[in-house]
Amino acid sequence: MSETSNFISPFSTRYASKEMQYLFSSDKKFKTWRSLWIALAEAEQAAGLNITDEQIAELKAHENDVDFDAAAEYEKKLRHDVMAHIHAYGDLCPTARPIIHLGATSCYVGDNTDVIIMRDALNLVRGKLVTVMKNLRDFALEYKALPCLGYTHLQPAQLVTVGKRASLWLYELSLDFNDLDYVTKSLCLLGSKGTTGTQASFMDLLNGDGEKIDAIEKYICEKFGFENCVPVSGQTYSRKFDSRVMNVLSGIAQSAYKFSNDLRLLQSFKEMEEPFEKHQIGSSAMPYKRNPMRCERMGALCRYVISDSTNTAITASTQWMERTLDDSANRRIALAEAFLAIDAVLNIYINVTNGLVVYPKVIESRVMSELPFMASENIMMEAVKRGGDRQTLHEIIRRHSMEAGKRVKEQGLDNDLIDRLCADDAFGVSREEIECHLRPSEYIGRCPEQVENFVRDVIDPIISSNSALGGMDLTV
Repeated sequence: MSETSNFISPFSTRYASKEMQYLFSSDKKFKTWRSLWIALAEAEQAAGLNITDEQIAELKAHENDVDFDAAAEYEKKLRHDVMAHIHAYGDLCPTARPIIHLGATSCYVGDNTDVIIMRDALNLVRGKLVTVMKNLRDFALEYKALPCLGYTHLQPAQLVTVGKRASLWLYELSLDFNDLDYVTKSLCLLGSKGTTGTQASFMDLLNGDGEKIDAIEKYICEKFGFENCVPVSGQTYSRKFDSRVMNVLSGIAQSAYKFSNDLRLLQSFKEMEEPFEKHQIGSSAMPYKRNPMRCERMGALCRYVISDSTNTAITASTQWMERTLDDSANRRIALAEAFLAIDAVLNIYINVTNGLVVYPKVIESRVMSELPFMASENIMMEAVKRGGDRQTLHEIIRRHSMEAGKRVKEQGLDNDLIDRLCADDAFGVSREEIECHLRPSEYIGRCPEQVENFVRDVIDPIISSNSALGGMDLTV
């Protein structure tokens, strides 16, 4: 059968990077199994077991020679993936065959490999997250003082700035970064705990010497760059690890989803838009369309990650005693695809934030259409200073505001509130005096200062301490 006759995941063909795909590949998985078997043999030799240098050298010589066909044939017969690979490895290493996997249970390679891959995948996510944050940081500073309409309930409210709004997107990512940092640092290897987590097999091998057993785990931890193994376990590491990692990915997805929805709304208003390439087609039917397809794709993938977090939560809560196997098939799918999806989300996020388009004239026009309403209180106070009655003036402005709003909504005409106030003799304020209160910059509060302080105090320390991870520019 040709490749086109088989299902191929869109994560492989359309979305996830080659780097993330490799982390969840069979090649990465089974080569890591072999690295773990080598580390176990070295640690057991150091603990005094009868394992020779020749056996370890043989294991190392064939560490990367994974015969997937041979392993598949063994698995058909044995119905056990770990034993299949032990036999396939043993065929290549006849001298070392007797000591491969000595004292271990399947989760020694399975669970430890899962933690190693999750750690490496989180570090890849970390680099891309920092890149998005750097892009948004620069954007927020560039537009920190550009007034735009702020919205509550998606109705025009007080003014904000384009940069201040970007700082809200950025702040949520900084929370996600801190969660990612904490969870990554708290990951532990399972170590070599045995079938029910008691290390009974190692007690037999090492004549009850607990210090030697601890030394084996310490060696394995150091070999793979971890500080600790889990202090206690059943056969597996606690599936809470998976749930905590998935919560981090879900958090990033929630933040990215918020950004993508905001930008889609702003693109509808024609205030901002995602990059649109010279030959890009927005619609097969409508040639003029500039659809926000990147943000739409981002939202779709984010929704997948958020929903996938339920998977690991259920798995963690339904483990029976020291282990149950009904988590296995689910975890093969849920964990890998969540990472592949969030990788795709961040690829898009990097691309979009690296080329955000802002239309200041449209933003200004939309601001000025609403500003007379927003400035009405300031204008009223000016009239009071000139001897007017506050309650009378309030009623005048209220009446004219309703008429101006009706004109805008029902007739599609411009907001003429200022003209109405200037023409009302009871108001007593000139056009020049009123227009002094129609400068948008007077209505943005501390937005520029807030952006500067936030970037300096929260974002720059993250970026500067992770500068080696940045610099990604992806076309999607």
